[in-house]
Amino acid sequence: MRSCDQLQEALLQCHRRMPEGPARSSGCRHLNKAFAECVVAEICPEESEAVRSLCSSGGTNLKRKQCDEAQVSLSLCLSRHQRQFEQDR
Repeated sequence: MRSCDQLQEALLQCHRRMPEGPARSSGCRHLNKAFAECVVAEICPEESEAVRSLCSSGGTNLKRKQCDEAQVSLSLCLSRHQRQFEQDR
């Protein structure tokens, strides 16, 4: 996850600079979202890309169905990695 290191550091710095509370939540939100998306894309790249491309806008019933399927695939991929992480601890 080296590609996410800079985002992680920026998020940590944001948390250090901002006092805890709504200001921090608001001020660091974009970094938190970007870091989360980066980590997910590193762990499950194909599934993440499928969700990004298929769920980016509305569309036909078929596209919505494909989006739903892509989201399930991403969820399953993340669950597999979570279980593996928990077993390795």
